[in-house]
Amino acid sequence: MHHPRILAGTFAIATLIVTATAAAQMGVSDGEWHAYSGDNGATKYSALDQIDKDNVSRLRIAWRRPAVDAAILEQAPGLQFSNNLRATPLMIDGVLYSPNGIGFVEAFDPGTGSTIWIERPFESGGSAYRGTATRGVGYWTDGTDQRLLVQRGEYLMALNAKTGAPYADFGEGGRVNLTAGLGPDLTYTWSGAPLVVGNVVVLGMSNGDNFANKEASRGDVRAYDVRTGELRWQFHVIPQEGELGTDTWENESWKYSGHAPVWALFSADDELGYVYMPVTSATNDMYGGHRLGDNLFTQSIVCVDAETGERIWHYQLTHHGLWDYDPPAAPILMDITVDGRPIKAVAQLTKQSFTYVFDRETGEPVWPIVERAVATDSDVPGERPYPTQPFPTRPPPFARQGFSEADVLDFTP
Repeated sequence: MHHPRILAGTFAIATLIVTATAAAQMGVSDGEWHAYSGDNGATKYSALDQIDKDNVSRLRIAWRRPAVDAAILEQAPGLQFSNNLRATPLMIDGVLYSPNGIGFVEAFDPGTGSTIWIERPFESGGSAYRGTATRGVGYWTDGTDQRLLVQRGEYLMALNAKTGAPYADFGEGGRVNLTAGLGPDLTYTWSGAPLVVGNVVVLGMSNGDNFANKEASRGDVRAYDVRTGELRWQFHVIPQEGELGTDTWENESWKYSGHAPVWALFSADDELGYVYMPVTSATNDMYGGHRLGDNLFTQSIVCVDAETGERIWHYQLTHHGLWDYDPPAAPILMDITVDGRPIKAVAQLTKQSFTYVFDRETGEPVWPIVERAVATDSDVPGERPYPTQPFPTRPPPFARQGFSEADVLDFTP
């Protein structure tokens, strides 16, 4: 039997009733969307073929929802919020779940757009609703209990997916203060989406780029127990005393350098139990005279064990970053065949239009990645650019990587 299916955007739904079949492929195949990217592999792919090039032009808007439910605006008249509504809803058992324009989760019917429940604030009064949008929420189930893992502001919460009610035994009084344990110069913020792997939820953070001082706190990756909110592990994005990589920070600059969070998104291999982390740049992202050296694990893809946070493998995509070349997206998991050999791969896209592809279990490059000499001249006091950078030989860059004088239009002779 074929059923009408629904194509879901963030808060607008278009419907088209046709019959179709879908072959089993990577990504999601049943119309559900249980993770920010469809699956933990960041494929963002659905095998549903009900909508195609022949009928997409006939799509029509079926309903719309406001960025913030009217019930909230009744509680907080005059509430101001950004129009940067950037969330991707989850679709679980026929219900859509999404953070709204101020970061509270709303559950609604995908067929009608009608509200099922709205997350309630812990505090009282209109000011309790102030906040910003995030990209999404995480989902966990043991087959009986169904939880949404929600990060809003400096707190992590677990909500009952059926009712929206918080679990009182999660963290302290129903939530975990994510600022706790950070340095004195940081208040926790993130606009990403929690990643649930097994019984842990993994969080990155966003703590800015332009620091006035060389001393700063690290943007470590942390994982929490989905049932209790207990901190399960913390990965030092800048290695500390006795850890692998401190020798890549000259003059012990690892002691005072900070930042380097995962501000983008994570991916994971649920079967292996591995999390793939695109770690970004350290203080400051465009000056490194006070942190000479490779600077592990900045601007790297790092694979860790989801249960323990133990590093499995890593690969640095930019040595001694100076140009804000942060990996800007979750690594993408894919099963490929190269020269007749099946490979479980992970691909990291970069701002430079490179795609670095690795065996996701071992970290071995699928195709050679070569270290090439790059310009090292600099008149910036104290700076010493790194002499080589890693260039993937395959696949080719997916966009132009520069231009010449001949490419410039001569509008004004």
